[in-house]
Amino acid sequence: MKVLIAGGGTGGHLFPGIALAEEVVTRHHKNEVVFVGTERGLEAKVVPQAGFPLEFIRAQGLKGKGLVQLLKGLLVLPLAFIESFRILSRHKPDVVVGVGGYASGPVVMAAWLLGIPTAVQEQNALPGLTNKVLGRFVKVVFTAFEEARRFFPERKVQLVGNPIRRKLMDNYLRSHVAHERFSLLIFGGSLGAKGINQRVVEALGYLEDLKDRLSFVHQTGKNDLERVRKGYADKGFQAEVVEFIDDMSAAYAKADLVVCRAGATTLAELTVCKKASILIPFPYATDNHQEVNARALVEAGAAVMFREAELTGQKLAEQIRLLKAEPARLKQMEKKAGLQGRPEAAKELADVCVDLMVRAYGPNGRERPARPEAPNASRSK
Repeated sequence: MKVLIAGGGTGGHLFPGIALAEEVVTRHHKNEVVFVGTERGLEAKVVPQAGFPLEFIRAQGLKGKGLVQLLKGLLVLPLAFIESFRILSRHKPDVVVGVGGYASGPVVMAAWLLGIPTAVQEQNALPGLTNKVLGRFVKVVFTAFEEARRFFPERKVQLVGNPIRRKLMDNYLRSHVAHERFSLLIFGGSLGAKGINQRVVEALGYLEDLKDRLSFVHQTGKNDLERVRKGYADKGFQAEVVEFIDDMSAAYAKADLVVCRAGATTLAELTVCKKASILIPFPYATDNHQEVNARALVEAGAAVMFREAELTGQKLAEQIRLLKAEPARLKQMEKKAGLQGRPEAAKELADVCVDLMVRAYGPNGRERPARPEAPNASRSK
């Protein structure tokens, strides 16, 4: 089976695609996955690191843009479709899955026009514009929240959760690594979050009596890196401050408490890794979907939520202090988070992709030339 995964831009869109790709290629040595994204998106860095081929198209966002950016996006759209048709013709995938983001729309629509089985994966409780449109055409819509169901044709929706990268699955059975200090993991998504960074630095001033009992791992994003490093150093806290965390599995494993945004992929990771969290939804997310996402965990008893506009450094410090002082409550939050986890999501998505392929082309998928053997390659018996 050959699967083409289109979209990205941010980790929220991209990482579920990576998780699906990992599941597909580990099922059979002949299975293949190729990604399509833009040169500006996170996929340009992460997909090659994950070992998957990546194609680029020229695509730009349309919703919420000013007039000039909207015109640029509309002008580049025909080029994006032409590039999409060329990529599909070259790779001949059995199934195309859109995961949201600029590149998803042209590629999935081009695949639909060519009669290739298509699906979209919607990570959030409130779907984005691209997936709302594509949901009318694709054969299957994968959702992670029950609230998203009403935006799509009922017969197409499969509620499976958000796929989690294989490395993070280690934390499903082993959720803690022993350490001496109460450890906080802080991040604001793949690009960082200035609002969270600022509140955490402010909170340090109210936690100075605990500096010998706290440790931090903090992903800041590129722009805030030096300022946040200086904030920890000035207050004398033990902290690992980085632009981007490559090994999130290790970071989750040693965290007692996570302070983060409420993107759907982040919440899926928190639940599979069984982590208590303080959620600070991104206030400018489309349709305020991060707050809607967060409420699902808060209502389950797995998280505490603050709106960024209401949060101060003092309030954040008080909540950290409170949770540190109540290990029984923290354990209960972890248990509740784990009950919300969907560790089988990637498997379920891959199963449906196989079904789409079989119904369209038969069990062997599209006919494609056999791969030539390398010279002098040894044959297995």
